Amino acid sequence: MDKGEWRRRKGRFMALEALSRAMGWASMNRIEAMHDDVGTLLEDLTEAQQEAVTTVDGPLLVLAGPGSGKTTVVTRRMAWLIAHGVPAWRMLALTFTNKAAGAMRDRVDLLLQERDVDARDVTCMTYHGFCARTLRQYADSAGVPPGFSIYDTTDRRSVLKQAIRKAELDPANWTPASVGESISNYKSMLVTSEMHEEHIGGDFYSRTMGRIYRAYEEIMQANDALDFDDLLMRMAMMLRDDAAVREALQDRYRYLLIDEYQDTNHAQFLIATSLVGTARNICVVGDPDQSIYAWRGADVRNILEFEEQYPDAKVVPLGRNFRSTGHIVAASAKLIGHNASHLRKELHTELEDGARVLLQPSGDEHQEASTILAAFKDHADKGVPWSEMAVLYRINALSRVLEQAFRDGGVPYVVARGTAFYERAEIKDALSYLRLVVNRNDDTALRRVINSPPRGIGKTSLGRVEQHAMLENIRLGEALRDVGRIDTMAARAARSIAAFVEMVDRWRAAADGGSLVMDLPDLVASVIRESGLEQAFKSGRGDEDIARLENLDELVTAAAEWTPPPVDEGEEASTILEQLAAWLESIALVSDADMVDPERGAVTLMTLHAAKGLEFDVVAIAGLEQGLLPHGRSVGEENGLEEERRLCYVGMTRARKNLALTWAHRRTVRGITERAMPSQFLGELPDDAVERVDDRDPWTGVRSAIPDTTWQVGMTVRHQTFGLGVVRRVIHRPRGTTATVDFLEYGQRTLLVAHANLEPVDPEERPWEGIDVPL
Repeated sequence: MDKGEWRRRKGRFMALEALSRAMGWASMNRIEAMHDDVGTLLEDLTEAQQEAVTTVDGPLLVLAGPGSGKTTVVTRRMAWLIAHGVPAWRMLALTFTNKAAGAMRDRVDLLLQERDVDARDVTCMTYHGFCARTLRQYADSAGVPPGFSIYDTTDRRSVLKQAIRKAELDPANWTPASVGESISNYKSMLVTSEMHEEHIGGDFYSRTMGRIYRAYEEIMQANDALDFDDLLMRMAMMLRDDAAVREALQDRYRYLLIDEYQDTNHAQFLIATSLVGTARNICVVGDPDQSIYAWRGADVRNILEFEEQYPDAKVVPLGRNFRSTGHIVAASAKLIGHNASHLRKELHTELEDGARVLLQPSGDEHQEASTILAAFKDHADKGVPWSEMAVLYRINALSRVLEQAFRDGGVPYVVARGTAFYERAEIKDALSYLRLVVNRNDDTALRRVINSPPRGIGKTSLGRVEQHAMLENIRLGEALRDVGRIDTMAARAARSIAAFVEMVDRWRAAADGGSLVMDLPDLVASVIRESGLEQAFKSGRGDEDIARLENLDELVTAAAEWTPPPVDEGEEASTILEQLAAWLESIALVSDADMVDPERGAVTLMTLHAAKGLEFDVVAIAGLEQGLLPHGRSVGEENGLEEERRLCYVGMTRARKNLALTWAHRRTVRGITERAMPSQFLGELPDDAVERVDDRDPWTGVRSAIPDTTWQVGMTVRHQTFGLGVVRRVIHRPRGTTATVDFLEYGQRTLLVAHANLEPVDPEERPWEGIDVPL
């Protein structure tokens, strides 16, 4: 930005301030009247809330626990600042969702309308909205076209597909989901495609991602487009590199408020830090115990290290929970207290103790779903609306059995912020392949999967097949088998079509009595594997790819659990092909659109990640098992385990009055029933806040042992033979917990802790003092 532009903008800000100071007597009287009435802003607030509201200057960290009235505090503080002479246009409030920003604006407006003050000048926006507006305002400084388009998720996916093709890579191995996740991570760390190429690693993945990233950026630039990650990256880079713009914005926004600070990524952290001027009036609100989005770039260190960044910061913990009853608060507080990253705040409530948290084991996942269903029906009989009940789970694949139980039980449900199991894209793809096995003339199924995953049969090639079918008056499936007669077909496409036809025919032959060892789940597994669906998601590195694989595994389980119709006496047993047709028919007939009573709503089924910010009277969290919650990927990773514990904590604190944590002794995965272990988190709950149902395994009669959580990654231990060591990995197994310990003199040893005579060492003993060893 040149000096002339700087002077013009500076002049505008000074004029606005002068106007604010020189308001007419009527306006000044309104402000004075509001100042006299300001005490009402503190009515019905706790002492901690009042302290947060009335702190005007300097850095402020508000640690807002679940149900602690965070939005009330944020909006009252904004009104308080205006009441004490801070011009509304000097304030900037940033949050993550349009809904949150809108609610914040509406509440502030209502507070100030009651006092006859206009709050329209308050800037209250999402991070992305604020960045988009500012980038257009300072387009030259940011190096972006002022009329840039903003590409949403659908647009971005389309460009990612183009970029993968432009980089001459196989889309089956480089999916838009996994590639897009990597590019998002680069941009959140302010790594442009040029920077990535300059510092590229020598491994194949990094080099290949560099090609895709460059191609992606070239397409975006050709379209004068920015994606959501660009908005943050370009804003952060502009504030970092252009002192004039940075100072102009610091001068404009003297009071900065950041909501949900624990969810900020590196780029958002840099934006917030750059906007803080010399007055250092920054207020951040959040809860590190609810930081559950590390998988999309959120860095909990931003809030954990706020006091290091601002040593004079005031910290106000809001520990009183206005949402949940006493036992729920006590149980969730005890759980999260096991996290080393936990910032201490006394979580408490003045509500009654209420029902204890129910720890409910079941024989298998079907009994688990039936138990939850029965409990919800009991609550409904007592007058609780269906809309005030929710089932939460760690992975999407768990929803299938729950959906089936609620359908069979006649209880209305919705899969919130997600998709019902049989409507998920990867499931519909797999079912379309299976429909083709049953019916070669199913054109709808054929069109869906003929090039999914990509196999070189594009729109042009399919168009030629369709034209041939029309000329010959035959079905599309028949035309595929006649590809040798299509003169205009490219040789490569013809070979791909022939291979596709041969693959489907091979499955049908095996299902129609051609295989003596195959059953229905075997066939489903073969189709998923040989079609390329499994490999397409295995090659991806993102959480979305892993979730899709888990869903495909669950489809195999669904086939294994399905019971074929009984065969009349004297009739031959049905073939696998006939069983497949009957199974697909049972799926197609699933319909729940007419089950929801608008008066009572529907039970909500959703993942724990999607539940953040919501609350219900009755909550059940299903699948509290090792490998599910905590997820298997977190095993042995201290940070990963802490995030899983935070995720469980977030789920528990969604409940107002009743909370049940359920698990199964046996769970079927990919058609195979396996023994499951209760989650270690169950052993971290206080006995006086929970009700433990008899946890004997109905299959063996043996009581299930909840894993011992004494041993944590990173703790120092002492062994009578091996001496001092540090725990590097802890794995809870059915036969007992094992710990991998890095001993000073003996190196790494893996021990069964029940028989190892390990001794935890109190850090206050300073066991490593004077020992020069890297730990």
